[in-house]
Amino acid sequence: MSEEGRVTREGHPKRGRRRAGLSERGVERVLTVVALSAIGVLGLITVFIFIGGLPAIAKTGLWAFVSGHKWAPGRGVFGIFPMIMGSLWVTIGALAIGVPLSLACAIFLAEVAPPKTARVIKPAIELLAGIPSVIYGFMGLVILVPLIRTHLGGPGFSVLASSVVLGIMILPTVISISYDAMKAVPEAYRDGSLALGATKWQTIVMVLLPAARSGILAAIILGMGRAIGETMAVIMVAGNATMVPGSLLDPVRTLTSNIALEMGYAAGTHRAALFGTGVILFVIIMLLSILASFTTTARGKAKVNPKP
Repeated sequence: MSEEGRVTREGHPKRGRRRAGLSERGVERVLTVVALSAIGVLGLITVFIFIGGLPAIAKTGLWAFVSGHKWAPGRGVFGIFPMIMGSLWVTIGALAIGVPLSLACAIFLAEVAPPKTARVIKPAIELLAGIPSVIYGFMGLVILVPLIRTHLGGPGFSVLASSVVLGIMILPTVISISYDAMKAVPEAYRDGSLALGATKWQTIVMVLLPAARSGILAAIILGMGRAIGETMAVIMVAGNATMVPGSLLDPVRTLTSNIALEMGYAAGTHRAALFGTGVILFVIIMLLSILASFTTTARGKAKVNPKP
């Protein structure tokens, strides 16, 4: 068959390449639109929150709004310092409980457990992330709060109850990311350490954890953001008192709880002040996300460009 007939039968090569190029550009445009739509949604949420909250912050004054100790919407007094401290106490308590458990579990799955055991336990832990937060809150309300009230005193609805519940809730996030960070460490690191005479535990502590530090820090920061942003479970076990807690057994109200409890009936300046609370919370969580991203990126650059 002649070259002309073959081209006619199979189609012109340039035409085929042109069609492939058009198809590829179409896919690129669709993906670009999807990515920009996600950014656009984030931008709309940001604009919506700031438009609703900035008037109240401007009227009260940023410093007075953030550092004020009294929250009395009926009298026009809006100070969210007790809620900021409540969120801080609960988050620190959750990290103190959840981070050691998460790291221990991640080390066990990555370095100690047999592969068959790890394949069973890891998916089970990840399933914890799919449990609705109200279930955690209900379990805390039924089991944890009475235990604290009976054995430690106080009303039971407290910083401690909230910290325990949130500490359990952040386990899947911290464990999964820490596990991935540890498994990403080259096997040569472990082999070199063991060849030099280090024990298994010394290799984990002195080689594996430092090498996976950036991923572990990112996991902790993301877990912190998860704890700060939780609402329903905290409402059910915290007690929701607008006061700065003095101990782990005192009731507390967090920023998210304050918004959820009062938004249903708030109006006017009260509603704007709740939006202002959302602005402060939004800024805190964005700073944590940026910190996590910066930590991971900076550590990655340090590995790529080591000092001579």
